[in-house]
Amino acid sequence: MVRRHPPPRSTLPKAWLFSDERLTAGMAALAASLPPGSGIVLRHDALAPGVRWRLLRHLVRTARARRLVVLLADTPDVARRWGADGVHLRQQIATCATQAHRLGLIVTMPVHDEGEARRARRAGAHAVFISPLHPTRSHPGAPTLSRAAWLALARLSGAQAVALGGMTPARASALRRRGAINPGWAAIDAWEEKAANRRKRQKRNAVPT
Repeated sequence: MVRRHPPPRSTLPKAWLFSDERLTAGMAALAASLPPGSGIVLRHDALAPGVRWRLLRHLVRTARARRLVVLLADTPDVARRWGADGVHLRQQIATCATQAHRLGLIVTMPVHDEGEARRARRAGAHAVFISPLHPTRSHPGAPTLSRAAWLALARLSGAQAVALGGMTPARASALRRRGAINPGWAAIDAWEEKAANRRKRQKRNAVPT
């Protein structure tokens, strides 16, 4: 069931899984391994609508059992109709934020520069994913933000700031120690690497001695 009233920003997830078509572990498996209270942003735009809907519904069922938050990168009406907790609005449809708020959805947006940070602030986004803070396989060769530039965008956005781009738990901790805010972090590869390491440990433990 969609939340009728989005939670306060202080209660939004601090750790997020961003979906990506190149994930080999599979979104369902990664979602099942997330710590309780984490968040998921489902993109997977290349999937056929029916396949994408089924994937979202699977994630929502997992989320209910593990106290996760699931957002859909789409329009607010689709996110609500499909049963997501909120919507991840791309910058080009930022004006849909009014509808999202009216529907009681959590609203997040991507931020890469000052213009996008201001747009997210005007939209009343509950959280923003600011990237890239570190080099990332998603956008090889893309210029990264300095820590100072990242923090400036976080303050300008007026929302819960989430670091994206080459993030790991260690880098998230370092960002919290050195900044004046308490940011969240989101990743693709870090979660997949964690799942791969878990599978390796399980395989080793299953080998008879």
